Amino acid sequence: MRFATLASGSSGNATLVVHGDHAVMIDCGLSLRQAEARAQALGFSLADLDAVLVTHEHDDHLGGAGAVARKYRVPVWSTAGTRLAGAARLGVTADCRDILPGVSFRIGAFELLPVIVPHDAREPCQFVLAAGGTRLGILTDVGQSTSHLLASYAGLDALLLEFNHDPELLRRGPYPPALQARVGGDYGHLSNGQAEDILTRLDQGRLRYLTAAHLSEKNNTPGHVEACLERALASGVRRHLASQGEPSPWFDLED
Repeated sequence: MRFATLASGSSGNATLVVHGDHAVMIDCGLSLRQAEARAQALGFSLADLDAVLVTHEHDDHLGGAGAVARKYRVPVWSTAGTRLAGAARLGVTADCRDILPGVSFRIGAFELLPVIVPHDAREPCQFVLAAGGTRLGILTDVGQSTSHLLASYAGLDALLLEFNHDPELLRRGPYPPALQARVGGDYGHLSNGQAEDILTRLDQGRLRYLTAAHLSEKNNTPGHVEACLERALASGVRRHLASQGEPSPWFDLED
């Protein structure tokens, strides 16, 4: 199994995961043209997708999913709550499929576990994907850690984890008080410290790759995130800070 982010941040998110002849995209908050161009830069064609999975209805995760699904005739998988809340933005698609949080399902070679998370959306979930004896966790847009979340993300080979904001930078930043309260609240986004705490609580015995994701361009810096990773990440784990502006390299869990 290998994975790469096409984009990560408040202006659009998309992650490709490939195993053998099967491929899925987790979220698509990019335009169709952007998604195609960034996938092509990685040597991947969206025509090879088996599905688009949507974590929740916010535009930076759902915005381009309908266009990709219509052009490439692939199903969109999401919770019923996400489908209903995002129906207007998703548009008419031929094949929308509902998933149940906590109930595993299969797409091609992938076994996927949708994990319910605390976020200010209708029925949000994040995903743990397993294929070829390896496990990848996708965990962004989360307001707080929970015991259920920690149990669900145990025993990973790779983790894409949100490091959204530094609380002090958020407090002194340009966001109005209401938006600051939303971002920093229990149903908002993980701060650097919260993400660091999750890492320290997870068993990193199998962990080989850590992607720091969904960094705020206004309320965080790479230096703040790197300091957290230095403290919390086990030695030997490869790290990468995902970018809003360009795709990441491929990370291959079978190397």
